[in-house]
Amino acid sequence: MDGFETRRGYDRNPRVVRDRRLGRSSSAWARSFAADDVRPLIVCRGPIRKEAMDVFAQMGIEHYGILLSEKDSIVYTHALAPELRCLHPAHVHRVKDYTGATKDERVKLMQEIVAIARAGGYTHVFAGYGFMAEDEEFVRTLEEAGLVFIGPRSSVQRAAGLKDEAKRTALAAAVSVTPGIDDATRRIVLRKWPDHAALRAAAADRGLLGAGAPGARLADGIPLAEAADALLAAAYARRVDLYTTDELCEELERGAAELLARHPGRRIRLKAIGGGGGKGQRLLAGVAPDAAPLEAAARARAAEVPALAREILAEVKAAGVGDNKNILLELNVEETRHNEIQLVGNGAWCVALGGRDCSLQMHEQKLLEVAMTQEGLLEAIERARAAGEAPRAASLERERASLARMEAEAERFGQAVGLNSASTFECIVEGDHHYFMEVNTRIQVEHRVSELCYALRFENPADPADAFEVTSLVECMVLLARHGERLPRPIRVRREGSAVEARLNATNGALEPHAAGIIVSWSDPHPHEIRDDQGICVKNPDTGVFMHYRVAGAYDSNIALLVTYGASREEAYQRICEILRTTTLRGSDLHTNLLFHYGLVHWFLARSVWAKPTTGFVVPYLTQVGLLAVELGGLDFDVMWAELGARHERRLAARAGAAEATGGGALKKVFALKDTLVRRPVEKICAEPHLLSAWLSRNMGSFEIRSGRVRWLKNPIEVLADTYWLLNMTPQPQAPAAHVIWDHDQEVLSRALGFYRRVGERMGQAGGAPSWPELRAHLSGDTAPHGYDAELWRRVRGAHLGFQAGLELLDALVLAGDAARFFELRAREDGTVDIPERLLDRELSARMRKVLAPPPAMRANEIVAVTGGMFYAQEAPDRPPFVTKGSHFAAGDPLYVIEVMKMFNKVLAPCSGTVEEVLIDGGEGTIVQKGQPLFRVKPDEVLVEEDSAERARRRRETTLRYVDAIFDAEGA
Repeated sequence: MDGFETRRGYDRNPRVVRDRRLGRSSSAWARSFAADDVRPLIVCRGPIRKEAMDVFAQMGIEHYGILLSEKDSIVYTHALAPELRCLHPAHVHRVKDYTGATKDERVKLMQEIVAIARAGGYTHVFAGYGFMAEDEEFVRTLEEAGLVFIGPRSSVQRAAGLKDEAKRTALAAAVSVTPGIDDATRRIVLRKWPDHAALRAAAADRGLLGAGAPGARLADGIPLAEAADALLAAAYARRVDLYTTDELCEELERGAAELLARHPGRRIRLKAIGGGGGKGQRLLAGVAPDAAPLEAAARARAAEVPALAREILAEVKAAGVGDNKNILLELNVEETRHNEIQLVGNGAWCVALGGRDCSLQMHEQKLLEVAMTQEGLLEAIERARAAGEAPRAASLERERASLARMEAEAERFGQAVGLNSASTFECIVEGDHHYFMEVNTRIQVEHRVSELCYALRFENPADPADAFEVTSLVECMVLLARHGERLPRPIRVRREGSAVEARLNATNGALEPHAAGIIVSWSDPHPHEIRDDQGICVKNPDTGVFMHYRVAGAYDSNIALLVTYGASREEAYQRICEILRTTTLRGSDLHTNLLFHYGLVHWFLARSVWAKPTTGFVVPYLTQVGLLAVELGGLDFDVMWAELGARHERRLAARAGAAEATGGGALKKVFALKDTLVRRPVEKICAEPHLLSAWLSRNMGSFEIRSGRVRWLKNPIEVLADTYWLLNMTPQPQAPAAHVIWDHDQEVLSRALGFYRRVGERMGQAGGAPSWPELRAHLSGDTAPHGYDAELWRRVRGAHLGFQAGLELLDALVLAGDAARFFELRAREDGTVDIPERLLDRELSARMRKVLAPPPAMRANEIVAVTGGMFYAQEAPDRPPFVTKGSHFAAGDPLYVIEVMKMFNKVLAPCSGTVEEVLIDGGEGTIVQKGQPLFRVKPDEVLVEEDSAERARRRRETTLRYVDAIFDAEGA
């Protein structure tokens, strides 16, 4: 074993990168796998581009270059492509785009990349998880040009990457698949040319017999389905259309009607065969099981399919001549989880590296991903059994068995397609059953989650002690591309017990894309954090100052990947929580999902990190957070603070003993002294409902609610101190005063904590300090306990009253959570999540999204852009505009499409009215800004805004009801 065997030292600190240069190994066998002669061209962007550059350098690869699109961050004001800092200008190759909008543009770009590679002396091409990573035609183009693709070869891309082909391969490999229709284009061909002779005639008429569909493949002895597929493949190769988009839409509509009628009550998912990353998918609502007649209801619902199909083709840019436009129809598994298996192969062997639970997602985009390993599950099962948690242990046992089955199926699939690089086998999981969904023939965004849990140990077949380990999947892909079948089947070696990744995206409070913000400061990574941020956090090498960075909106919403690890899933979650807590990210017009993640992670820590949310969890969770915001919006904390002070004064006046203890007007001074101590953190929480979600989850064990009243199980002064910690407002050197506790507040808080510590120690029994309810009961009594004389006890009680006064604002936070029914969203003993029916209401969810991300202000006679992005007047280039001058529209009708970060969003009318003028000037794809007027309209009904005085009166009434509940709880 030489210096590359790093099972322990590297594991303890994964952020410390080892020397990956096999060429320096003391082992001749290991040196034979050196890859420093590889000269790669990187044709992707984002965090994976920077990671690849780092790994290449660590491997001793000195000659590498990157593409840089005109649409990348470099073209924006105050922006910087951080990768440029460590590359010679000759190795930065500018292109118009990373991919084209049409087939012609894509083909032209492919040839441009080949020319760049040849001119630059590059031998390999790395596409990461970017636009070209799963493009079979691109990979084939490289292969024909004599270049090596660092990823699956073109034959694997076809067999595994295209969703229809992959589904057929899975069936042949005895892999469980989702019921549905994957052969719409084949059906069209056989409907038009129903026998071998007709297929041959169609091929001859279009000049296809010599281009990928030789006559032998259309001979009478060939199964008709295979012959139809051969004709389609030849047509795609020659860029000839055998069917129109209208014919495809008609076929999909027929297929959808069949599925809906066979499976009433089930929705159908439409999926482009070349989609990915959430793009190219739409859901079609089902029909009621009791609909009569069922077939007619199914046909009526299926009539919506053509519009959805056209949206999909436009989104994945497959609407051009000769494009493969096939779209799959699958039954949507409603209560589904999204699990995936990391695969690595060399064509001869295939190894699974555990799984990842990626169920926490929205808009088909993953948000939080956590590792799944059989070893980690076995350890969790043992802990559950030791704690006497039989239901949890049984649930985890089923989870482990399911993971083992998925890993076995994934390896079988990889063997079947001859996988020769890294790929991901994706499944949807329903209860204890799973179904194959697709294979991503590329490295995944969340690949670090797996590589932190497992390394690959390659042993010399002649001497197992002679070995090296690979801890980076990017490195492994390079070695596979360079040495292929020479690499022996590796042994997976366990590293960390678990890992988790949070995707930091440029989205608003409702998780809608928000581009163009400028990052002006970003705290340094936490010691346990692996931050993949494309180098944004690298300071100016001359000044050490953070350089402003504009978030580019042309491609995707991801800013960075925040990854961490732990000995267990619990520890990994605690660490990602600490990373989120201490991360400060500030800027101009900057919106991110950082606080969403903070609240979400706290939700799981408070309930169970082994909970099993489905892919439908985030929407109801956001709806619940929106309800918190509504409840907070009904409160006036100025009124509440003043009323709390007044009621304390009245209470003192009615209690002569307490009044003597504090003196007249003393409480006014107390409230003045504690004003900022209590109100600053509470008001910060109230300004951001995701923080209230985190606070409520963290403090679930600190209180109980009885008959609408709060009873604290933990001293509220300790809760307040913890709240400062939660908000990262504890004292910090050189931190701006606006973001930390103020010195005089810290002094009061420290005195209060010290006071209760001393009182608790003095009143403690052999078993330790009393609980807060016990201590509070003592402090409420007039009679001095043993060890206190009357005067001392009077002063102790007075101090207690002063320290607790005003902390009732914390009660208000609890009551707001209770009123919003926050605690009803919970995890059951078996790990499944109990989502109240009310949170599944689509209209309520839509309203709460507007609460979390209020739409831009607009006049009553205008429709404005809901966000910045590219404006489109119709759903597809060959379709008419949704509205034109003079059009009447109803509330909920589509008005326009806006493309933000590669996602197409159909915007619906907020009211009914008539278009008087179209204000957008320019062609399709015109860039618009949030709040920009698009249409001048005449509403059918004039909207009357609520009177501000009436709104203030209602808030005051609600606030006083809260104060009533608080003081009733105090026994006033």
